[in-house]
Amino acid sequence: MPELPKRYDPAAAEPPVLERWLAAPELYHPAPEGTAAENYSIAIPPPNVTGALHMGHALNGSIQDTLIRFQRMQGRRAKWILGTDHAGIATQAQVEKLLLREGTDRETLGREAFVARVWEWRERYGGTIIEQLKRLGASCDFAEERFTLDPAYAQAVAKVFVELHEQGLIYRDLRLVNWDPGTRSAISDLEVEEREVQDVMYAIDYPLASGSGAVTVATVRPETMLADTAIAVHPDDERYARLVGETAILPLVGRRLPIIADPYVKPEFGTGALKITPGHDPNDFEIGRRHGLPELSVIGEDGRMTEEAGEWAGLPVREARERIVAALTEQELIVSRTPYTHMVPHSHRSGERIEPLISLQWFMRMEELAEPAAAVVRDGTVRITPENHRRVYLDWLENIRPWCISRQLWWGHQLPVWYRAEETYVGLEPPAGEGWTRDPDVLDTWFSSALWPFATLGWPEETDELRAFYPTDALVTARDILFLWVARMVMMGLRFRGEVPFTDVYITSVIQAPDGRRMSKSLGTGIDPLDEIARHGADGVRFGLLAMSSSQDVRYAEDKVAQGQGLANKLWNASRFVLGQVEAGGAVADATPRAIEDAWILARLERAKAEAARAIEGFEFHRAALGLYDFVYAELCDWYLEWVKGREDALPILLAVLEETLRMAHPVIPFVTEAMWAHLPGAEGLIAAAPWPAAAPEREDEEAESAVARAIAAVQAVRSWRDEVGVRPGATVPARLEAAGYEDVAGGLARLARLELASGEDGATGPVASLAIPGGTLHILPSDALDLEAASRRAGAERARLAGEIGRAEGKLANAGFVAKAPSAVVAAEREKLARLQAALAELG
Repeated sequence: MPELPKRYDPAAAEPPVLERWLAAPELYHPAPEGTAAENYSIAIPPPNVTGALHMGHALNGSIQDTLIRFQRMQGRRAKWILGTDHAGIATQAQVEKLLLREGTDRETLGREAFVARVWEWRERYGGTIIEQLKRLGASCDFAEERFTLDPAYAQAVAKVFVELHEQGLIYRDLRLVNWDPGTRSAISDLEVEEREVQDVMYAIDYPLASGSGAVTVATVRPETMLADTAIAVHPDDERYARLVGETAILPLVGRRLPIIADPYVKPEFGTGALKITPGHDPNDFEIGRRHGLPELSVIGEDGRMTEEAGEWAGLPVREARERIVAALTEQELIVSRTPYTHMVPHSHRSGERIEPLISLQWFMRMEELAEPAAAVVRDGTVRITPENHRRVYLDWLENIRPWCISRQLWWGHQLPVWYRAEETYVGLEPPAGEGWTRDPDVLDTWFSSALWPFATLGWPEETDELRAFYPTDALVTARDILFLWVARMVMMGLRFRGEVPFTDVYITSVIQAPDGRRMSKSLGTGIDPLDEIARHGADGVRFGLLAMSSSQDVRYAEDKVAQGQGLANKLWNASRFVLGQVEAGGAVADATPRAIEDAWILARLERAKAEAARAIEGFEFHRAALGLYDFVYAELCDWYLEWVKGREDALPILLAVLEETLRMAHPVIPFVTEAMWAHLPGAEGLIAAAPWPAAAPEREDEEAESAVARAIAAVQAVRSWRDEVGVRPGATVPARLEAAGYEDVAGGLARLARLELASGEDGATGPVASLAIPGGTLHILPSDALDLEAASRRAGAERARLAGEIGRAEGKLANAGFVAKAPSAVVAAEREKLARLQAALAELG
């Protein structure tokens, strides 16, 4: 057997392992046989074609790969459906930037040439994140990479649009949308981010038409008042009860505004009277529709004032605001100005402020689709983990609004809609006859990605893949797309397949920067997972991210990644130790225990296997990772390997335990386990294709676990005592054991604690120290290895040091001025320090 390198080097070991996996497509590309219930599948949340691996992807990929590898080892055909999303706005923006650098733009090129340039860009850069996922060790189905603009996928998208239109669920209407003046398109909620803005709250008098006074309204956007069509008050607000049904006069314009009552109005906010602008506010829009109010637009798609704005037409919004405020001031209609800080929606893509605008768009009615999607979560058909996200999901569905599905872009699924004069045609093929013009808009990316779990498997054709792998089993995703994507996949799966698309949804935690801020390149808080892989290896990064994962958002902890790297090193070194004892044609793995420590390690391995499986199946990935670490580090390496050193008959069981440990560890740290597997005697093929270690309940042995646990506790007590009194590390100390339950472990206790256990007359000498251990006492006998006087001097010096520190801390806390003036956290820290010092002194006796 070739000698293994002394040190595990991930940079050298991982690439060859990856090559071996990629050279075995049968590993990750299962035959489409059997049923979905027999098989296991996950559909990857398709990364944007513009994307590069970030820490969220790395966490998500590590979790999905752990699930896939575990289920594959359970003997199931495991398919991790792979692909990318065309990412309409993001990709178009990338190419438009490129064109600007070349001195041109999309309008100059024309639609056909522009789309051709985007395809060219995608071919050159679109596979970046896929290659990065491979470096992480992701065992996706690389043989069948999908893309949301593939011809077959595009046909599925068009079919869904046409059928939903025929069913009356897709329609065209003038409604309020999130309008991005930067991209000149309606955008989805996901592309909208809230930013804190410092504004001024203006209180403005609207004169009553009766001439009997005025109604004062509060607004931070005076420029939108030009589109006001009513004033609303709460029905129970006694201040305004007499005014409901009257009219006010819109300042600067002269339009008569009805004063209406609506329960949406918050009496405690502002003046309690709300100006209603249906054309520029989503809540006002709903109020307007309830009361049949006119819908005016004074801000256009270009972010400038429209002709409806009268003398302010053509002005940028901010300049129009300044001039309108000046005009109101001149007419003495502004009652007050108050600084106001609030959250304002901005486009994540262009950075510009979102303008709620009424626009002629294509919409989808959601109520009919939402109720079944809510029902399957309520009854547990679809389980959402962590549980708190379940309520968030249901609340959104219960308050759902129509979905604007059209986008004013060129890159994406162009609507299967044609117009001729007043006619509208929706179909899979262009209409017959002359004069038809196709709608230039494309579909929202989330519309096409809602079909992902079944369109990637060949739907609408009844393919073998669809029969074998739909519905999928688990979806691993982030909380920010719980509504935009997860809920809509459930809707579409139920509508077009009659089944939920998955049975489990696991919402990953958000990995924050170490200082608690969000990870962001622009903020300088981003951490590149590829840099971390270069430093710590892919196994280290995977382990660290799994160990960090929880039901809460967590700060990135590089020490957890270093812990994973340490685990890989430890397992490598343990394997070298075991394999170094194997001669050519030598020992064969055999899990028959020959001593109590053998029975103990087998029982502990049995528990570790069961706990790892339970943790993975229960989406408790931190438990899976940290439980593996504890078994390998503490039980296998720190205790068992040390215990059996020098025992020639232990090699068969060492091999058996190592072999099962590598298989158990593989889903979490696949590279090092695959690298070691190739050196195991008798191991065949790839560990990635090997079975999960089978349960062996006959190995359970509570008596062995209890006996060895007692011995370990006794060894730890002796080691602590040796450190305290300064016994030379290699010295053997005589001792007398007076404790029950050590009959089978006394030899191991003596060897690991470096004791010479006396018996009979040899043990009659009076002890120089007595240690409490489980089941009794261990008496330390006189020996040249002990210098008790020196130990006593050291202990005395330490007592004096601690007493001094305690005195200083007590004096500080007795100072009333310090306690009163110091920050509470400082005072609390001082009290904790005093308690630690007092406990340390008490331990010295």
